[in-house]
Order: sequence, then structure tokens, then C-alpha cells
Amino acid sequence: MRLHQSSSATSSPSSFYLPLPTLTAILFAFPSLISASLNCEDIAANGKHFNLKPLDGAHQVHWIREPEETPGMEFNTTFTIDICKKLKWTKGLPHEQECPHGTRICGVDFEREISSNTSKFLAARPIAGDYTLRNHRNIEATWTLLRDSKSHKDADREGVRGELHGGRYPFDNRDGTDQMAIIEFVCDKERTGLEGDEKDDRDKDEDDTDDEKLRKRKEGDEADSSKGKSLKFLSYKEEESDKKRVGVLRLEWRTKYACEDASEDAGESSGSWGFFTWFIIILFLATAAYLIFGSWLNYNRYGARGWDLLPHGDTIRDLPYLLKDWARRVVNTVQGPGSRGGYSAV
Repeated sequence: MRLHQSSSATSSPSSFYLPLPTLTAILFAFPSLISASLNCEDIAANGKHFNLKPLDGAHQVHWIREPEETPGMEFNTTFTIDICKKLKWTKGLPHEQECPHGTRICGVDFEREISSNTSKFLAARPIAGDYTLRNHRNIEATWTLLRDSKSHKDADREGVRGELHGGRYPFDNRDGTDQMAIIEFVCDKERTGLEGDEKDDRDKDEDDTDDEKLRKRKEGDEADSSKGKSLKFLSYKEEESDKKRVGVLRLEWRTKYACEDASEDAGESSGSWGFFTWFIIILFLATAAYLIFGSWLNYNRYGARGWDLLPHGDTIRDLPYLLKDWARRVVNTVQGPGSRGGYSAV
């Protein structure tokens, strides 16, 4: 039997010590990621729900201009959008030429010399995404119905408008300019939203399976490109928002999935969370609350440090040994008592 001597409140300098604020931040990191993320299968706006899962995947639009002050040069910003999941990095491409992990909308600036048709990378501009673990910024998606807009031109339009945040340029500069995207998903019953689609089909890290690639290619081929592009670039410029300058990307995406009666056609999966998911979340929050309250109580009442902060700290430390003993007993039970070494009872 293993005997364990409980450590005193005044632990040695080598003892494990976890400050209460750090413990709180770790325990609540997972729920914050859940709440900050964007679920494209259940877009809720003013009591209406939209499933935009069929628009999954990385799609691209371009902003091309030829400034008068630089004749012979063309500037191209390629915006890559995936409203359902974070963008993947391209295999073999330097990470400096891509937006950081967690980005949903990324703009990459190039300049091209028209005469020689040579391009040069300028910058990668994160527009929107979830970066909670890196700099506590997240997408903070907000959704409104187009008809509820203050603009008169939207009064007769059906669809939903999304405002997506989280980006900043330069990204790691606290004085950088905040970025956001405003995407208007306009109801068009004759469009899937993939017409004229330009996909980012470069090889990616953790790329899609062959079946997934074939499915996306088939959906793209079935879309009628003669109608023109469903996803359109409208503008990108700095605008005034909350008394500060913000880089705002505006896009229009025409699709039947933005119609209020399109929920049955949007796909097989449901946007609502199941019982098991809610059970795991509630169990996690209950455990976190118990550990935080117990640690706070031990810290203030007994001046505990390190492992002694945690409620039932001795049991938690002994858990690996208890599991090992339990596993040994199970194995012995399954294998049986075995041989007695050749001796027989008299």
C-alpha cells in the first residue's frame, strides 16, 4: 500500500503553485471559445434562423485597382472567406504571407508590374476571426435582417446581414487598425450562392479528404456560372466606428439559403446543440465552479498553496495510482488465479 504524507500549507519553493487568477483563466478558456465562435448552421436574426452550411469552404473575391500615381502597376487584394471554419494555411507558403490561425476572412495584398506580369507580396490583412488564446479578440458575430435596416433601399430586400470582427492590421501591433467585415446575404431563390465561385484550391495543411474535394467540385460544376458571380466585392475602406477608424470590408452574397423559408433545403444537419453537448458544457461549468470556489476557500481560510489549493488535492494526486491499482485488479480478475506452482492440497 502506498502511504502519502500530506504537504503543509507552507510548501517548499519547488512545489507546484498555481495562482487563483491563472486557474480561473484556464478553467474558463474553453467556454469562452464556444461562445465566441460562429456557427454557420444556425444563424439567428430577429427570431429567424438561417443555415448557411452549404456555403462552407474557402471562397475568393478580388479588389483590383490601378492607381494614377503609379502608372504601369496594378494592385490586387485577394479576400478569402470561409464563414463556417477557420482558414487553413497553404502548404509550402511562408506563414508571413498568410493570416494567423483562427482567421475566417483574410485579405492578401499584391502588386503586379503589368509590362512584365510579375507579382510581389505586400501584406496579409486579417479581417475577421477568433483569436481568443492569442490576443483575446474574437469574431463577435452579430446578425440582423436586411428588412430591419435603417436604409430605405433594404426595406423590400429579404436576407440577413452579418458583422464579423476580430481582425487587426498590423495584427500584433496594439496601435494597429481594427478590421471588420459586413456581409449581406441576399435572398435569391434562383441561386445556390456558388455561381461563378472562385475557390482557393491550393493544397492546404490538413487538407480535405478526396471525397470532400469531389463533393465541392460537383457542387461548383452544378452551379450556373452564366448568372454571374453570387459573391461580390463591394468595397474596402476605413470608416468611422465608435469614434475610431476601422477597416471595413463589404461583400454581397446572393443565395437561396438567405431566404426565410429555406431552412428545409439548407442541409441535413441541424443547427441546434444536442442533449449530450449541453450535458458536457453544464458538467464542465459545474466542475469549474466547484474547483474555483474550493480553491478560493482554501486560499483564504487556510492560506493553502500549490496542490493544497484544490479541493481533495490528495485524492487528485493519488488518482493515477488508484487507477493503476484498479487496472491491475481487473487484469488479475480476467486472467484468473493461475497455477499454484505444482503443489497440491493434502
